[in-house]
Amino acid sequence: MKTGRQASELEPKPFGPVTLTGRHVRLTPLSMDQHDGLVGAARDGELWKLWYTSVPTPEGMEAEIARRLGLQAAGSMVPFSVVDGQSGRIVGMTSFMNIDAIGPRTEIGSTWYARTVHRTPLNTEAKLLLLAHAFEQAGCLAVELRTHFLNQQSRRAIERLGAKLDGVLRCHQRTRDGALRDTCVYSITASEWPTVRSHLTWQLERPR
Repeated sequence: MKTGRQASELEPKPFGPVTLTGRHVRLTPLSMDQHDGLVGAARDGELWKLWYTSVPTPEGMEAEIARRLGLQAAGSMVPFSVVDGQSGRIVGMTSFMNIDAIGPRTEIGSTWYARTVHRTPLNTEAKLLLLAHAFEQAGCLAVELRTHFLNQQSRRAIERLGAKLDGVLRCHQRTRDGALRDTCVYSITASEWPTVRSHLTWQLERPR
C-alpha cells in the first residue's frame, strides 16, 4: 500500500499559466491585450511569407491569439508571449502544446520570433526556461520539438539544443498553401536533461 506521500508524488503536476524570467528573455502568459505588440513583432521580417513556417499574419493575429487561448482553456496548451529582456519589447510567441498531463510530457512549439532577435541568446535562454519548467516543475518524462523537414534553420537550432531526432512523420499535415508537410520529431528525455541543461547554460555564459 502506498503512503500518502508516495501517492502524491505519483500524481501528475499540471501545467498552467506562469511567467518565466531570465537575463535575455521573459516569457509571459499570452493575452489578447498583447495583440499590438505581437503584430509589431510579426511585421519585423515578415516571416509569414516563408511557406514552410506558420507565423501568423498581422491580420490573423487576433484569431491566432484566440486559438491558443482556446487550447489553453481545453488544457492542451500553455501559450506565452516572448519579451526581449533588454528592451521590454514583445518579439514573438511560444508554447507548451499537446500536453499529456498523465505522462506527463509535452511539446515546445508554435514558436516564432521577430527577425531582429534571430541569432541572439534569446532563443537559447527561452528554451532553457521552458525545458527547466517542464522537467523540474511539471516532472515531464520527455519534451518534444517538431519542425518542417525543409526548415533547415529550425532543425539546426533544435539540434544545437541537444535534442535527438526520433523520426520523420511523412505527409503529416498540410501547410497554409495546401502543400504536404513532412515533420521532423525531436525529443529530450528526463535522463538527458541534466546534460542538456549544462550545455545550454554553457552556451549562454561563454564569451561572445
